Amino acid sequence: MPTALVIGASRGIGLEFTRQYLAEDWQVFATFRSEPDRIRLRDLGAQTLKLDVLDPNDLAAASWQLDGEKVDIMVMNAGVYGPRTSHVQKPPTEAEFDQVMRTNVLSAMRLVPLVGPLLSHTRGTLAFVSSRMGSIAEASASYGMLYRVSKAAVNMVGKLAHTGRSPQGIRVITLHPGWVRTDMGGPNEDVDVDASVAGMRQVIGEAVAYPSGGFYDYRGQSLAW
Repeated sequence: MPTALVIGASRGIGLEFTRQYLAEDWQVFATFRSEPDRIRLRDLGAQTLKLDVLDPNDLAAASWQLDGEKVDIMVMNAGVYGPRTSHVQKPPTEAEFDQVMRTNVLSAMRLVPLVGPLLSHTRGTLAFVSSRMGSIAEASASYGMLYRVSKAAVNMVGKLAHTGRSPQGIRVITLHPGWVRTDMGGPNEDVDVDASVAGMRQVIGEAVAYPSGGFYDYRGQSLAW
């Protein structure tokens, strides 16, 4: 039975990854923060792990609980958007900066060291759920400045993880899910969450077509960094 680890599985994209992998008879380790989220994931059939990505104690506990597991796919999905009003004329407060950058970037950096023991035996895939808004080459608007900056940093984490882990046979890719209708994205975006996740899962599953070190959208198109 193949195994997936979904970081940030309580809602939205992470919850849908969990649902879809379970529907195809995968074993899924899914992380949660609150008790209602744990119950929801448990009832779906996931193996639940308490994980606040900003809590070093939770990271240590999750690492201990996963010790010896062999994971085929690890999806790094934890993230927040932050202030909707952030742009070049309205820089974030220190508290806003800390919340977004710590949640989106520091957590990704802290989780990369977990990858080797879990994915090396399976020559598995680490997939960062990022955003096209983190593309420097395609930046054409200043709204969502803090989120954009954080996702540009996540893209760099993904690229460096590829550089460091691909010699061990671990594939690392970075994904843009599209403009998805979720609590974060809002109700009027272009893509249903099930279609977005199905597309990303196809990219994750086709290692030859989508090699390590790439930045792809949910339709399989390569994106500029």
